[in-house]
Amino acid sequence: MAFTIKVNGETHSVDVDGDTPLLWVLRDVLGMTGTKFGCGMGLCGACTVHADGVATRSCITSVDSVGASAITTIEAIGATTPGAKIQKAWLDREVPQCGYCQSGQIMSAAALLASNPHPTDSAIDDAMSGNICRCGTYIRIREAIKQAARSAGLGG
Repeated sequence: MAFTIKVNGETHSVDVDGDTPLLWVLRDVLGMTGTKFGCGMGLCGACTVHADGVATRSCITSVDSVGASAITTIEAIGATTPGAKIQKAWLDREVPQCGYCQSGQIMSAAALLASNPHPTDSAIDDAMSGNICRCGTYIRIREAIKQAARSAGLGG
């Protein structure tokens, strides 16, 4: 079945079953491999993308449920102010170790700052809950989010 989806500002027509997870449409059909497969159950956060600005687990989001939502992936998050600030802070704070979870972590953090430019530690914990980092860089992740919030354009 053909579906039209908007990803990173571009409209794509994809011919897949309606219950195909958005993750596989992005990776296998559209070739956008920045979004990672982790658990396949929406529990680890590696597959996080934005659907109309909301952090969404793409492994449990069927393509037929996307509708007219604007999907943003890690490939385009740097074009947004919160995304650019998060990416810079991630590098400044040397957050990644293995790096596998980082696209999902960045997507969740960018969604948080877009909706809450002055997050408390509790708000950061809530927004990042469910994003698993096997390397345990949680302290650096929190510090990077705080740095991004303090940087120009987001306050903090």
